[in-house]
Amino acid sequence: MSRQWPSSLRISRVASSPVFGLVFVAVTLASTSSQVCHGYGQEGRPIPSQKFIGNLEPVAFFDGPMPTGVTVSAHGRRFVNFPRWGDEVPFTVAELVDGQAVAYPSAEINRDDVFAVTEHLLSVQSVVVDAKDRLWLLDTGSPKFEPVVKGAAKLVCVDLKTNKVIQTIFMPANTAYVSTYLNDVRFDLSRGKAGMAFITDSSSTCPGIIVVDLASGESWRRLNDHISVRPVSGFLPMVEGEPLANLHIGSDGIAIGADGKHLYYCPLSSRKLYSVSVDALCDRNCSDDDVAKTVCEVITKGASDGLESDSLGRIYAGDYEHNAIHRITLSGKDETIVCDPRVLWPDTLSLANDGYLYFIVNQLHRQARFHDGQDKRQKPYVLFRIKVEAKPVALK
Repeated sequence: MSRQWPSSLRISRVASSPVFGLVFVAVTLASTSSQVCHGYGQEGRPIPSQKFIGNLEPVAFFDGPMPTGVTVSAHGRRFVNFPRWGDEVPFTVAELVDGQAVAYPSAEINRDDVFAVTEHLLSVQSVVVDAKDRLWLLDTGSPKFEPVVKGAAKLVCVDLKTNKVIQTIFMPANTAYVSTYLNDVRFDLSRGKAGMAFITDSSSTCPGIIVVDLASGESWRRLNDHISVRPVSGFLPMVEGEPLANLHIGSDGIAIGADGKHLYYCPLSSRKLYSVSVDALCDRNCSDDDVAKTVCEVITKGASDGLESDSLGRIYAGDYEHNAIHRITLSGKDETIVCDPRVLWPDTLSLANDGYLYFIVNQLHRQARFHDGQDKRQKPYVLFRIKVEAKPVALK
């Protein structure tokens, strides 16, 4: 990936990180055109181009390990994570401070220590700020996609006022199987005594959705190996014009509806968006069959990694086959927010209070495991944002 951004971008600040070689940029677009690019033919006439709604702004560059997640606090603090998939990862969670990635909440808790997995972060896949402005860290307990290390799979809550861990919820063996891969998480703090969390298990062998009672720490599985959470048989996506084989990953993206009634999700190896009743997920007296009866196929969309929702009930979805981000309206209309060749595998999506949709671009499809051992990723990886004039869902 080249750093030669279009001349219409004015970079107002640049700072480098001694740890990741991260460059943080605040960017202003000189034009509000809705076209992907400007092409001119004979006599200066514009050539028609695909249109989209938003303007793409690079926020940060990463020259070190590959990031997957991003979240933004109510006060504008930005957090990212780097799962231990094989890159050298000095710390798995970081805050972006003055253009630098700084271990968060401390360097000690980020230390890779397989002998102290209950106190340390082993491999964080997702970071999410909840409606009470607390930061949650989802630790897969599964470095390099290996079997889950006993006692390592957990959900960790950090108080952003004190920058201290205030709660750790461990996933027991009957919730996080040896083959489980905890992927993404969303919250509804209005349920129960302290709220509920919903986590996607992306395992290709037994995917599902995990529900967590934040007050008791109890967790349980739903939609275990249901057709809606499984990778589609024979699924073969086209990314950068080439077939991407060996992508067999279950439920990945997750978002909660603005009314708190429906949870939206999608397998990574699929083009379907599904919903399920949140009431059914949370009701321990509701049988698995009854939960499954509430599943609905919402729409056929682009193949997505991350999902997000806004306070108006709309769903945002990445489209890794077309380097795009889409917004699905309540009426089922699919709007293209942005389509750009630099959006090389949009991963986590995070809508912030400032009206921007933030998302990580990490070239996941260029990893060596998809190319006969050849790593085709080109640094930097990028944190982008798009102004969508929307507010995040805040259920509390």
